[in-house]
Amino acid sequence: MKSIDEVQADLAAQGYVCGRALATVVFLSLRLGRPLFLEGEAGTGKTEIAKAIAAALGRRLIRLQCYEGLDAASAVYEWNFAAQMVAIRSAEAAGGAEAGALRRELFSDDYLIERPLLHAMRPDAAGAPVLLIDEIDRTDEPFEAFLLEALSDFQVTIPELGTIRAPEPPIVILTSNRTREVHDALKRRCLYHWVEYPDLARELAILKARVPEASESLSRAVVAFVQALRTEDLFKRPGVAETIDWAKCLLALDVLELSPEVIADTLGAILKYQDDIQRLQGSEAKRILDRLAAEAPA
Repeated sequence: MKSIDEVQADLAAQGYVCGRALATVVFLSLRLGRPLFLEGEAGTGKTEIAKAIAAALGRRLIRLQCYEGLDAASAVYEWNFAAQMVAIRSAEAAGGAEAGALRRELFSDDYLIERPLLHAMRPDAAGAPVLLIDEIDRTDEPFEAFLLEALSDFQVTIPELGTIRAPEPPIVILTSNRTREVHDALKRRCLYHWVEYPDLARELAILKARVPEASESLSRAVVAFVQALRTEDLFKRPGVAETIDWAKCLLALDVLELSPEVIADTLGAILKYQDDIQRLQGSEAKRILDRLAAEAPA
């Protein structure tokens, strides 16, 4: 990806339509070898861009899904204790083995289970992998502190084996839904971009790329309705992922145009909270459809 325009074109070829601002920060991240920190509402395409970059570059995608309580051991490595115990029992049955030799065998690569961060540090003939650290805001501050070493020096330390350094730094993408603030020390090591909901034109382009079998009229109706929903007082506004899911559901039902009845039957594809679904039942969906019809150009 030698230019910003090429980034946009290569991502579009993978079905990911992005604006120039996002393409620019992706280009700079790749050119400078800096981690990319993407923040924004759930469903705006933060995870998908990592998949698209990996596919466009022909690299492996290694995903670390974050969660509360995630620690360094779970993210980097762990020892295969079951296999180690079998080896110990086998050595005892064979009459014992020299303690130092047995220890070296037990704490070797043969018994090491690599987790995503360590896996991303390993050499790869296809080039450095794309390491996706997804939803970093779900972890806690101690794990963030641990990541500082990994993202600064691209190395991890295993007490029994020593420090393992990546021969070529992985392409690192961190995402956050901003359920809490991530520490500045981690953000400073990254290039930052806030991923907005797309405007109508871009969301329509995304839907055409991801659900090309949908008709032009249905695609426009779906995108316009979802865009209108995002202006309503909802607990959770639908993301682009929900737009795509809804269009696929409507196609599966052989729907040709939106109606209050169709919307009521398929609200579970775009809204994920019962209070929001109840709000859009009945006359509310019709009100939005009528408003969109009135605003449509003659």
